[in-house]
Amino acid sequence: MKYRGIIFDLDGVICSTDEYHYQAWKKLAEDLGVAFDREKNNRLRGVSRMASLEIVLEDYPEPLAEAEKLALAEQKNESYKALLTKMSPADLSQEVKNTLLTLRKQGLKLAIGSSSRNTPTILRQIGLDGFFDAVSDGNNITKSKPDPEVFLKAAQMLNLPPEDCLVVEDAAAGAEAGHRGGMDVACVGDAARLKAGEYNLDSIGGLLSI
Repeated sequence: MKYRGIIFDLDGVICSTDEYHYQAWKKLAEDLGVAFDREKNNRLRGVSRMASLEIVLEDYPEPLAEAEKLALAEQKNESYKALLTKMSPADLSQEVKNTLLTLRKQGLKLAIGSSSRNTPTILRQIGLDGFFDAVSDGNNITKSKPDPEVFLKAAQMLNLPPEDCLVVEDAAAGAEAGHRGGMDVACVGDAARLKAGEYNLDSIGGLLSI
């Protein structure tokens, strides 16, 4: 077998919290009186919270102090966390569930590699708390994708060299992070349309044919 471990991005791969992010950023933008639409929201995919805030603030008329920016980012996150409580195991598709269980039966080690600090909450809400062999997320990294740190730490937690791991991503920044970490990448969604990986899949079930 070519790979011994698979490292999954969370949002957009295992489940989708895009709509909750959008609603939370939109609420913040409205509070600030700046324009925010789905087109601008697309630019935030796979980007850290503070970098996302900078994009939201592009049309804000005056510069803000770092402390003010941190407070705004926290305000957005509180809105987002409140929306996350609506998530349930119903947000985990049957295809994702079957794929994960089949890969596990094949003896592969499975990990999460996500920039989100809310990863533990999301995994708990969708019924995958404790399922993965390792979880590397925004709580144990200092650099966001496209830096490879989150994936390298996941590989380390799995006790596998990077070249034995396959990264699964839906964002171009995440695919770049996987490659920079010395790993092959299987892409779904936007990243697959951009042909950003060694494998560009129609859906996550395509992993079973690799």
